[in-house]
Amino acid sequence: MARIVNEAAHTARRNAILDVAQQAIITKGYEQMAIADLLSELRISSGAFYHYFDSKPALLMALVERLGKQIDQRLLPIVQDPTLNALDKLQRFFSALDQWKLSHKRLVFAYMRIWYADDNAIFRHKLYASKVQRLTPELEEIIRQGIQEDVFHTPYPEQTARMILSLFEDIGYATVELLLTEEHTPDDLPQLERITSATTDAIERLLGAPEHCLQRPWHEEISPWLVSPTEQQEEQVL
Repeated sequence: MARIVNEAAHTARRNAILDVAQQAIITKGYEQMAIADLLSELRISSGAFYHYFDSKPALLMALVERLGKQIDQRLLPIVQDPTLNALDKLQRFFSALDQWKLSHKRLVFAYMRIWYADDNAIFRHKLYASKVQRLTPELEEIIRQGIQEDVFHTPYPEQTARMILSLFEDIGYATVELLLTEEHTPDDLPQLERITSATTDAIERLLGAPEHCLQRPWHEEISPWLVSPTEQQEEQVL
């Protein structure tokens, strides 16, 4: 019984550190986040902190892994739903990802600044490898179901799943510069719509899926991203 209590206390303390660090990343940015400030807010010693995380990058990686688990909790019920066909699952899979990102917009913008910074290439690679390892089996399961239902036509379900994730990685690179630019132009939204439509078209071709089966009216889904969290807060205040 004591062991269970200790494990619960350990998990609670670890999550408390992650919660404070995540809020600091949102409000200050990762580079400006100081371990000393976290210790002060949490009222713990440096020894207590380093018992859980041996470095600032390790803390960041733990935050990303926790986010991954939270996203999985949204995606797994879709993948495992026996009432959905493969095409519905794939559409809901992508939609759930988009909805999660939009509902955590400030956090996503904060992490974008970390992930795509020039000096964070190693972290970016680790993050991508973790994402591939976590999401490939889920996408592969949907693709195999689609092959059985004769809606997807590919002899390489696992490799197709990995290539789809590669396309999402590429669209991240293609859009991050636009999203992180302080000043937007009227051409940004059509450009993002073209990028998204092209990526969706590529995914349909990889799957051997019916044409336009994954296309959606992107305008309403993309336009909220062109308002930065700071600008959105200012609009709400006004």
